Amino acid sequence: MNMNSAQPLIPTTLVGSYPQPEWLIDRERLSKGVPRVRAPQLWRVAPQWLKEAQDDATVAVIREQERAGLDIVTDGEVRRESYSNHFANALAGIDPERVGHGPGRDTRRQTSLELPLVIGPVRRPAPVEAGHTAFLRANTAHRIKVTLPGPFTMSQQAQNDYYPDTETLAMDFASAVNEEIKDLFAAGADIVQLDEPWMEARPQAARDYGIRAVNRALEGTTGTTALHLCFGYAFAVASKPSRYSFLGELEQCSVQQISIEAAQPKLDLAVLSELPSKSIIVGVLDLGDPTVETADLVARRIEAALRYVPPQRLIVAPDCGMKYLPRSTAFLKLKAMVQGAAMVRARL
Repeated sequence: MNMNSAQPLIPTTLVGSYPQPEWLIDRERLSKGVPRVRAPQLWRVAPQWLKEAQDDATVAVIREQERAGLDIVTDGEVRRESYSNHFANALAGIDPERVGHGPGRDTRRQTSLELPLVIGPVRRPAPVEAGHTAFLRANTAHRIKVTLPGPFTMSQQAQNDYYPDTETLAMDFASAVNEEIKDLFAAGADIVQLDEPWMEARPQAARDYGIRAVNRALEGTTGTTALHLCFGYAFAVASKPSRYSFLGELEQCSVQQISIEAAQPKLDLAVLSELPSKSIIVGVLDLGDPTVETADLVARRIEAALRYVPPQRLIVAPDCGMKYLPRSTAFLKLKAMVQGAAMVRARL
């Protein structure tokens, strides 16, 4: 259990990732895309020293979040090449040697990406992030959040050469995620978040079976759970719609918190009225704009959300993962977010 369980009104947190140190990751290679398969070439540190380097970088990232004033911290996903590939490629049923291929999130682009190749039953042979969660728990007194790729998104980011359909594949991914979530709570996580950006990208499939897959992943879990939905990393998607194609449907999901991006797309926040039972993690930092927000601008964005969500159900965060930002920019944006939240609390 964390030692600092008291949480202020409108707490602040990351979505998940934070910029990895330049000495750890090859940022130029990293910025070429979001890997779905293993990408060991991204690390600057030799394999025999990589774990120690990742441990040290994780502590540094935790301390930066604490110095910025965040209420809920993560490990910054420092050990991951992307938000999804670390967990997905640790599962049995994924070919350890060959890769599959398939379209990216934007099907209008005629691109084929390397994807995990499903060749057998998807199972979780061992915990994947539990040890990293215990490390995070041991290195901060703050509340902690741990992220996992959601079962629906993983099913869309794979070449299926085994299952009769993608829905069946998603349900087995969900069973693996379910086992992992329970181990993460046992390791000390206060919140476990599923990243499900492809629910927005594939809304009809999400309506057909996405909610059932997420609910299966959460079955029997006892801690606080969250789900993140976005339009894609700002570095890859410059122009974003002001409305989600799939969001209000999540009211039927058993997750307690919904994380959305709102700043860059200038989201019509009236949609939040469709989620009356959920806590909302609202994005108030535009990660497509290198300019650091002022605390006053952040406060205005928070107050816009408060028109539809009471403060007891509101949490603030960046729009999405911050890993593609310069580290100094990310830190200053977080400080502005914390200051803006404090301004709103004072007014309340």
